[in-house]
Parts: sequence; C-alpha cells; structure tokens
Amino acid sequence: MADNQAVWGIEIGQAGLKAIRLRYAESASQVLAVAFDYVPHPKLLSQPDAVPDELIRQALDTFLSRNKLENDLVAISLPGQTALAKFIQLPPVEESRVAEIIKYEAKQQIPFALEDVIWDYQPLGGGAAESGFLLDAEVGLFAMKKEQVHHHLKPFLDRKIEVELVQIAPLGTFNFLCYDRYGIRKDAPRPEIDDYTVVLDMGADNTTLLVTNGKKIWIRNVPIGGNHFTRALTKEMKLTFAKAEHLKCNATKSPDPRAVFQALRPVFNDYVAEIQRSIGFFANVNRNAKIGRLVGVGNGFKLAGLQKFLQQNLQYEVERVDHFQGAVGDQVLTAPLFQDNLLTFVVPYGLALQGLGLTDIHTTLLPREIAFARQIRRKKPWVAATAASLLIGMAASTAGYGNVWHSVSEARFGEAEKKAKELESQVGTLKGKYSGEEGRNSGAKAAGEKLVATLPTRELWMEVYKAIDECLPRDIGQQLDESEIQKMNRISLEGVTCKKYDDLATWYAALTPDRKTYMRKEDAETGPSGVGYIFTLLGHHYHNDAANAITGQGHNYVKVAFLDNLNKDQVDVRDSLNGTVIGKADIRRLGISHAIPVWSPPSKEVQFYPHGRPGSKRSSAGGFGAAGGFGAGSGGLNEGGFGQPTPGAGAFPGSTGQPRPSILLDDDKSGMKPIPIKLTLFKIEFAWKPTPMAQRKELVPEGTPAGDANAAPADQATPANP
Repeated sequence: MADNQAVWGIEIGQAGLKAIRLRYAESASQVLAVAFDYVPHPKLLSQPDAVPDELIRQALDTFLSRNKLENDLVAISLPGQTALAKFIQLPPVEESRVAEIIKYEAKQQIPFALEDVIWDYQPLGGGAAESGFLLDAEVGLFAMKKEQVHHHLKPFLDRKIEVELVQIAPLGTFNFLCYDRYGIRKDAPRPEIDDYTVVLDMGADNTTLLVTNGKKIWIRNVPIGGNHFTRALTKEMKLTFAKAEHLKCNATKSPDPRAVFQALRPVFNDYVAEIQRSIGFFANVNRNAKIGRLVGVGNGFKLAGLQKFLQQNLQYEVERVDHFQGAVGDQVLTAPLFQDNLLTFVVPYGLALQGLGLTDIHTTLLPREIAFARQIRRKKPWVAATAASLLIGMAASTAGYGNVWHSVSEARFGEAEKKAKELESQVGTLKGKYSGEEGRNSGAKAAGEKLVATLPTRELWMEVYKAIDECLPRDIGQQLDESEIQKMNRISLEGVTCKKYDDLATWYAALTPDRKTYMRKEDAETGPSGVGYIFTLLGHHYHNDAANAITGQGHNYVKVAFLDNLNKDQVDVRDSLNGTVIGKADIRRLGISHAIPVWSPPSKEVQFYPHGRPGSKRSSAGGFGAAGGFGAGSGGLNEGGFGQPTPGAGAFPGSTGQPRPSILLDDDKSGMKPIPIKLTLFKIEFAWKPTPMAQRKELVPEGTPAGDANAAPADQATPANP
C-alpha cells in the first residue's frame, strides 16, 4: 500500500450501505477517521416486494454521488451466513508442507469442487515451530462460491471501482475487536488476554456470533435478527410491517409498553436460548476457555431492553459499543448520523483497518484473475523502464562505434560534432537548473520535517485536549439509551483553536469586568502573565430540560455543565456504563485557568428531522436533521450574565445564515414529521500556560488548613459531568 493512502471500508447490508474512510498517520501512530456515509435502502432487501439488486445499485450510486474515491483503496464485505468458515487443528507437519496439507484439508472441508469456489486460509496464533516441524497449529479456512463473490462484486466493477479487499463480515468484526478493544498492534508486543469475548453482530435477519481471545476464532450464525422481533409484533398486535417496525424502535414511548414487551418476550427467549446453546457448544470444545464478557454490535442491538435481558439471563457483562477507541477524528466520530448508527459501522471499520495493513488477518476472497490482471498492469511501468534501459545500452554501443568513425573521418562528421557540442551545452544548462531546483526542494523538505517533528511539549497539548474532553458532559448508564435529542447531555464542539501570546496579561487587560465574573475568585483578581496560549472553543447543544429552567437550558446549561468544569482544579472521570467515579482528571495543574464565555447569541428554535430532511445531503455544522444550523443571530454579553445576550451583529464565524442541508430519508413518505428543538451556540476562551509534569504543584483544596494533606478536594462532591 502506498504511504498515507486512505481506505474505504464498505458494507452493504439488509438495511443500507455503510462506509467509513480511514487514513493512518504514521508519525502519530494513529488511525484517522476522515469521512463516512450511511445510505439506507427504501425498504429492507429481505422484504417480499424488494428487488435487492436494484436497491443495491441505487445505494451505490448515491454513495458515489456524494464521495470521490479517487486513489483510495476499497475494501468490501461478504455476508457471513453465505460463506464457509472452518477452523482446523493441523497435525505435526513440516513447515515446508503446510500449504500442501491445507489444500488437502480444503478438499475435505469444502463441500464443492475447489474450481467452483474462491478460498483462502489464515494461520492463527498458538502454533510453535520445533526442529522444522509446526506443532499445535490452527488454521482458519474461508471460502465462498465463485458466482456469489462475482455477484457481490458486479455493482462495483460496473462502476469502474477497483476493489482491493474482499472479506467476510465476521472477520471485519474480529479486526475491530482486536485493534479497537484488545489494543493489538502488528509491530508491538501483544497484550496478555486470558478471557474470551463473545461478539453478537445483530442484523436484520441473522446474528453473527463470534468468540475470540485475539488468537483463536470461533464463528456461528444465529438465525434470529431484528426482523423476527418486528414479525412478532405484526402477528400479536395485528399491525403492518412498517407500523410494527416503528413500534419496535419506540417501544418505551408507546401507549402500552408492557403489551409490546409481552409480545416480544417469546423472541427474546428464543434468542437467549440460541446464544446459550452456541456458547455451550464452544465451551465443550474448548474446555479451558473462560468467557469474560459479551459485546453487542449491529443496529438490531439498539432494541430497548435487549442488553439488560441478555445480562440477566446469560450472567455475563454485556457491553454495547458506543465509541471507537482506536480512531480519532471528531468530524466523523461525533457526527449525529454516525453516532446514531455507530453500531452498524463496526464491520466497515474492521475492513478499513485490514486495508491499511494494521491487523493480523490477511486473507481475501478477491478472485485470482482480477488480482493477477491488476498485478500485470502495475508492472507495466517497470517493463517500459527495462525497455528504455536496453535502448540506452544500444545507444551507448552505437556511440562507441561512432567514435571510431570520427577518428578516421573528421571532415565527414564535423557538422554532426558541432551539433553534438551544442546539445551538450544545453544539457549542462539544464543540469544546472535542475541542481538549483534540487536545492530548493531540499530546503522545503527540511522545513516540512521541522514542522511535523516530534517536539518535547507535544504530550502537553494532548493533555489539554484530553482535559477539554473530560470537562464536557456526557450520557452515562441508562442515559445512553435516550433517543430524544433534547434530553441528551451532549455538548458538541465545532472547533478548537488557540493563539500564542508573549504576555497573557495583554489578553486579560482587554476583558470587560462582566466577563471576569465567570472566573474563579482568585483568577478574577489576578490575571495570567508570561508566555502562554488562549484557547477558543466553538460549540453548540440541543439540551433543554423543561423541569429545570434555570440550569438545564440554553447558556446556563453550558455554564453549569462545561464552563464551571474548566474553572475547577480537577474533574471526575466516570464509567460510561454505570456512572461511578473511576478517577480524577487534572485541569488546574495542566496550566488551564481564567475560563470565560465570549459569545452567546440567544437560543433559537430549529426544526429537527429524526430521520433526516427529504432530498438533502449530510449537514455538518447544523447538527443531524436540524434546519438552520449556525445562522446569523444576536451576539455579545451584557451585565445580566451568561445566557442573557443583547442584540448585536456577530453571526457564528464562517456562517452564511442559511439553513444547512440535512439527510437522507423522506419523512413525508415514512410518516415522520419534524419537531421543534432549541439550538444554543456559544464560544468560550481560557488561558493555558504549558506546565511540564516536573513543575506541577500538588493541589490543595480551598479552605484546607495548612498541613492537612489528606483533606478531600472541595469540589469532589460535585459531579464534573452532569
């Protein structure tokens, strides 16, 4: 793969097309999420009146109209239920004969002639080589019929998309688990992993069950998916499929939730029974295996009550993926559309990781003839270079003979010699110019390397960004299941910028007295000084707590939930599942101080489309499905305090004042209508003086007597993240 080349991971499922674009930043050893797209089908591919091939073509055309692939690599998935995945324990065998033994096993395990299938194998961890023999080696064998692979590839090939990787979906999930949850890196020591993890990828019609500890893999297809719950509602409550699907997704908001869950209970029981049977079979085959937890992915896993039901009946810790730990890129990872469908991006994420070469899995079901043709095409430049070298050699030989002729026939070659000397002079001139350009290029390269070089203070910047993140409010525990955007605690930051000051006192002196009232008492009395930075945070939120009009709405919510945290010594770090405090994050000791609001236009009402506004593309600044975005409005602060702005000019920087486009589904056709919500915009500034670890002082809480080192911090009783 070319350096710094991006990879698109694409999965076309029963409900829609999911794609994510990743790039690997080698200097930072970090995966960057650059772009994503989600194109839902007008109807499920498995519905009786659906035409799957036509719906897939429409989804792919929509994706290509919104994204340019250019030189990016493309990795696609194949459904796991139509593929063969076998895991074979090899007998002791010479290392040189492993390929021969695996081919023999493939003939025994694959129920079709090898000429009719595309297959590949992957040696798994656990084997050891001794005296030229491979002992206790396990091999994964993966295969699919040729016509099925070509059928999945056809829509891409028809649109001139060169697919680099074809992988079965369960291995994409395995790549995600190893890289994002286990933290396994190819060129780093492997972490010790004792327990096995069960991953449930719940789709529309099936659930893929994957058990692994990062080395061994076991896969089984469970024939129960989200549609089975929908069909149970159609049968028990006499509803159409569309109404039953809507009721299933909004069960907790229905007039009689108890009746809904009573209708779903038989499917819940069947689902748990299938999972218990699968786990029991795995435990019988692998008696030393200990299962530690269960991880749920796939949009079907968003079904209300499913996580709690599994945890009660299986007696395992059940975790639902709510973020990607191994990637950065807030523009993608915090986008409302991505967050709402994050569970279904696991497979595309794992495909893109393999495309970047960051996983142990290297199998592919790309047809051999396609791979061979591309290999030949890529070697053509080398063939041309070889032919050019031969021509140069012949020219040199001819020049030697010409020199002999010149020595015996000067008059005959005098004119040609003159022209040759003129050409030589021109070549010398061009070489001189080329050398000059080489010098300029070297200088530019040196300057660029200086810009991206690792600096001693770089880790301090990462700590500041981490501190900002810890100060932001977030949803925890059961709040993660909240579907009403007004009740979510989330505050989104659209931009984080900073400006260096030779003396921070210059910034402090320009502040008006009313702004200093939001600082800590000692900050308001004594401003910062010396070299430092002023950070500017631009953001917005939709939180609107009707029960708490003072601190639960508008700019007062920004102050209580975010600004006050920036002015604390430390904030609590909480577990995202149960909300318990698991640590403290330093704020003051990092050098952060003097946090104030500098821009707070009035909250305004915008229209929120839960499924996206008809006929539009994805919005960026305006939020998921909210028309209006960051438009023109009033700005500035008066003495009334944060949340009471006076009219002014100042629209949000970079705004046009026009409604931003929204997304995807036609709400008029689906019966969903927009709802009005409050959008609150804000801008906050704070000072930062980089403070290395050796120079940081221990925190002494306010009001603590001298020498009382064991006293608890004064703000410990106040949650940092409401």
